[in-house]
Amino acid sequence: MKDHISREEALELLRKYNKEPFHIRHGLTVEGVMRWYAGELGYGDDKDFWGIVGLLHDIDFEKYPQEHCLKAPELLREAGVGEDIIHGVVSHGYDLTVDVKPEHEMEKVLYATDELTGLIGAVALMHPSKSVMDMKVKSVRKKFKNLNFAAGCDREVIQAGAEMMGVELDELFDKTIQAMQSCEAAVDAEMKDLGLEE
Repeated sequence: MKDHISREEALELLRKYNKEPFHIRHGLTVEGVMRWYAGELGYGDDKDFWGIVGLLHDIDFEKYPQEHCLKAPELLREAGVGEDIIHGVVSHGYDLTVDVKPEHEMEKVLYATDELTGLIGAVALMHPSKSVMDMKVKSVRKKFKNLNFAAGCDREVIQAGAEMMGVELDELFDKTIQAMQSCEAAVDAEMKDLGLEE
């Protein structure tokens, strides 16, 4: 697997179709999470590729919410993005908007962690620190069970993603917390550099 687009070009492309700071932050966070998992799972040489898929995964969500993962291939192809990245991006909409199944381990990780980063981020906002640095698995587990909390985060997708990856939910929670801890400071700094602090 190799990228056909630089990280700078990918960020520019994300920002072309996404203006909301929340969506940019989510893209940057998922990028960092994907890079961490690449290293953790023995794909360190591919961490830039994994990160770019994470950065671009919601490229069409803000502008085309009704066509999420359906519009993405067109936007990405126009920008000269390779089919391997496009498949990775589209597969996270499996069984929701598309029938493109996550096949590569990278795609399974994206599928499992995308919604979960949103849930963990929402739990962090409840903490005095507003940070994931002091996050515990039990806090996430408790909020996961409360379906009224961060109701937009699809628990069934998170559960199905854990099964795809062959891990228990608590392990997925723990690793994704670690992944978010690894990139929180960098995401905050980049949001500031972009003038997009919420």
